[in-house]
Amino acid sequence: MTIHDMTAVDLLAAYKAKKLSPVEVTDAVIQRIEAWEPKLKALYAPDFEGARKAAKESERRWQADKPLPLDGVPITIKENIATKGVPVPLGTAATTMTPAAADAPAAARVREAGTIILAKTTMPDYGMLSSGRSSFHPLTRNPWNLAWNPGGSSAGAGAAAAAGYGPLHLGTDIGGSVRLPAGWNGIFTLKPSLGRVPVDPPFLGRVVGPMTRTVADSALLMAELSKPDPRDHMSLPPADIDWSAGPLEPKGLRIGLYLDAGSGLPVDGEIKAAIEAAAKLFADAGARVETLEGFLSPEMLHLQDLFWRVRSWVDFSALSHAKQASVLPFIADWCRGGADVSGAMVIKGVNNYMAIRAAATRATQPFDYVLSPTSPVPTYPAEWETPTNDVHRPLEHISFTMPFNMSEQPASSINCGYTKEGKPIGLQIAGRRFDDLGVMRVSRWYEQARGPQKKWPEPGA
Repeated sequence: MTIHDMTAVDLLAAYKAKKLSPVEVTDAVIQRIEAWEPKLKALYAPDFEGARKAAKESERRWQADKPLPLDGVPITIKENIATKGVPVPLGTAATTMTPAAADAPAAARVREAGTIILAKTTMPDYGMLSSGRSSFHPLTRNPWNLAWNPGGSSAGAGAAAAAGYGPLHLGTDIGGSVRLPAGWNGIFTLKPSLGRVPVDPPFLGRVVGPMTRTVADSALLMAELSKPDPRDHMSLPPADIDWSAGPLEPKGLRIGLYLDAGSGLPVDGEIKAAIEAAAKLFADAGARVETLEGFLSPEMLHLQDLFWRVRSWVDFSALSHAKQASVLPFIADWCRGGADVSGAMVIKGVNNYMAIRAAATRATQPFDYVLSPTSPVPTYPAEWETPTNDVHRPLEHISFTMPFNMSEQPASSINCGYTKEGKPIGLQIAGRRFDDLGVMRVSRWYEQARGPQKKWPEPGA
């Protein structure tokens, strides 16, 4: 296995055995990035000089037998997770480029753990698209096929993980933004329970999650990311969680099979077949698999869209006309949809958040875990903003992911196959609130049960 394809687990073992050094690993990953990046455009603010310096410091710690928990493992960080000294453009040309005064909680934890921060990764304007389109960053593409979209809003992170930009990547998710790019890039991710990973600033449904090729690598990251930080006033109490725990066997589990969200785009036939095949693996292993009926109504989806439009309009309307003109036109039009919304409708939008939360927990409570598509459709053209490419129907693809942000339940996305065109298909595994470890352990079981995956894409392909 080439160095850039090695997992974090394997790298740490190789460092411990003195078979590799962080310096040569960092150089190998940078070489991989340089082969891909002119086409992929997944990175923002790369700092390879700083990474090489950090790698030498890590090498010295390993030589002294005093390594940190993730010492010498390369990582990228989504650009809206602040890192000290680097501006945070939020994917849009409208943002003033002010260097961040301090690391955000997730960035602080991985820096303290000894990771080698290679770069930030791209995102669309304000993180409000499942796409690699941005008014600030170049168009980010999908490494499986450069004509395809990587998804978003953790667009660069998803593409970087699949392309071999090192083993560890951090993304954020408020409606599907780690799970959708994970699904469309064929990688693994966990959207934790709200508050499991401290976030600054916290907001309804917003989480930071690991994006990796393997479940074990995400577990390594969660052990660090879940450490407390007082800046998150919505965070959960610190918990003693054995993130390294092995697979959870499905025998005796009650599994919900969720194939109709109740709203949004219909599930593509190839995706439906892949999810059903995954469910059969669980059933064959002794799980009781039962249908979970859709619970997200079209009205709920519409009101969620309206609530986010109003929230974004408040920020957009505060910009100068020149700044407004620099925002991605699709996002600008979407924000204007929140301009003339009445106070009564805003309250309906707030109440809808609670209605979705109640509906999701009520529907899923009878089950230990729920299996569904991550997205109802495969990835789509790189130049489009959403799978519908319609500003009037922008959220039609998030009916399976978004409810679990509102209900604060953990949910992973793991590759479960490919379409005839070779587009990766994501299986979402959701659990009850706070059962992050259970979701990880069930994901570990499925990762072993699903069989071999396609080889990762290469720059010349």
